Amino acid sequence: MAGKGCEAFDVVIVGGGIAGNALATVLARAGKAVLVLEREAVYRDRVRGEFFQPWGVAEAARLGLHAALARAGGTHHTRLVPYDETLEPVEAEAAAIALDGVVPGIPGTLGVGHPAACAALGAAATAAGARAVRGVAGVEVEFGRAPVVRYRLDGAERTARCRLVIGADGRESLVRRRMGIPLHATAPRLLGAGLLVEELRGWPEHQIAIGTEGDLVFYVLPQAAGHARLYLMYPPDQRRRFAGPAGPRAFLDSFPLTCIPGSACVAQARPAGPCAAFPMHDTWTERPVAEGVALIGDAAGYSDPHVGQGLSVALRDARILSALLLAGEDWSPRALTPYGEERAERMRRLRFCSAVLTTLRGEFGPAARERRRRARDRMLAEPELALWRWAILAGPDAVPAAAFDERVRERLFAPATMTRTWRRLR
Repeated sequence: MAGKGCEAFDVVIVGGGIAGNALATVLARAGKAVLVLEREAVYRDRVRGEFFQPWGVAEAARLGLHAALARAGGTHHTRLVPYDETLEPVEAEAAAIALDGVVPGIPGTLGVGHPAACAALGAAATAAGARAVRGVAGVEVEFGRAPVVRYRLDGAERTARCRLVIGADGRESLVRRRMGIPLHATAPRLLGAGLLVEELRGWPEHQIAIGTEGDLVFYVLPQAAGHARLYLMYPPDQRRRFAGPAGPRAFLDSFPLTCIPGSACVAQARPAGPCAAFPMHDTWTERPVAEGVALIGDAAGYSDPHVGQGLSVALRDARILSALLLAGEDWSPRALTPYGEERAERMRRLRFCSAVLTTLRGEFGPAARERRRRARDRMLAEPELALWRWAILAGPDAVPAAAFDERVRERLFAPATMTRTWRRLR
């Protein structure tokens, strides 16, 4: 029984972003009493979290959330062109990937603004019966078999009891810190700056481009109505490269790129949000579940943004965890262990992908260019060496575990003399 001034719920979700709202929607649709606590009164541009891989779009569809995201200004991309300084444009275009053919029935990747996506999923959660409270402060959690969550709203203290607290409160998760769960991290090998632009004219809305030129990794990810999210990644010792009032202009002046025909249109677009930079690295937790609490999304550890997996990971978290919670009344850490085990392996595979990809296109100079050419030739000659790339698009569980073996990386990046040795042995 809840005490005076204390409300009771099945689940209290701390964090009303992509992961939290997605989970709230699924649980509320199934009749669970759900409270979502969100610090922000108005969602803001976080300069990331705006791209779903095809496997993430499939997760949205399985959760019944795809239509809501598409209506929030989402644009599906059907074509990825791997423009790169080591390829002539005609070669890159011949190697284009049909994104609408990656996962059966899925129309490609999806680009959608983060604030709009959060708002759309928040509306879906409310429509399903969840209670959403925005603008909360001072969240404190008493963990255990009967968790208690205290928070402030408009200066008043409020209390909620529940069976389970979900930490969906992002990279700096208060819930994770209060639980004392350590966050492991790789060392950043790149910095990544992002900028939302509008009035992007002359770029096909259905086409994305990702590649390397000079000392930059570039992304062009269109959204609806002439908007696009642009990213540039560069060496971590250049922290001030796009900082300050001149940052957005310096960012856009990095376009056009020689390897992309017609990319001058990108430089002519108009900034529509802040230009901010973040370290590109992986983080993870060993155990995202404990007595009375579970972590999802970035709170449980996040994939290197370089591989664009964050939103897809968040929706997979929501699906796996919700399936366990709706399967029975046992919500103990033991009953939720399969979520932690599946997530641990998923994130391990994604760490492999980000490590290989950063070596492949996130290192610069003549030696790096030659290594990129050599690795591309090897992947064409031995398709099993390229399965990790397919995992980025189709999902880390879509290819055999052997695709993430350290020997794959060794073979990809071995010196040219080793290639001749392998051929003799084969």
